[in-house]
Amino acid sequence: MNFKTTNAENSTITRNMDEIENVTGNVYESCVVVAKRANQISVDLKEELTSKLAEFASTTDNLEEIFENREQIEISRFYEKLPKPNAMALKEFIDGKVYFRKQEQQTEEK
Repeated sequence: MNFKTTNAENSTITRNMDEIENVTGNVYESCVVVAKRANQISVDLKEELTSKLAEFASTTDNLEEIFENREQIEISRFYEKLPKPNAMALKEFIDGKVYFRKQEQQTEEK
């Protein structure tokens, strides 16, 4: 997933609940789908950030030798400026980019 190209809002906005409900037919089901996708995005972002910051990890535990690395600060600032995972998940959900199945459909297929 490329989080750099997301069109999600960075701030809180008012949402049309009918638009959210229309995707699944139930606003609560829509919320569950968005919440699960937000958790996936959050885990992906954390893994990506951790792997990028691991490049800067030092092997010494001496506090006197800790120094600021400009690249590390820029990476951290980039991830801080990204929209929140729930905003990204809701944008994907409304745009129809999230695949989901209902539990009843899974049991009928077996």
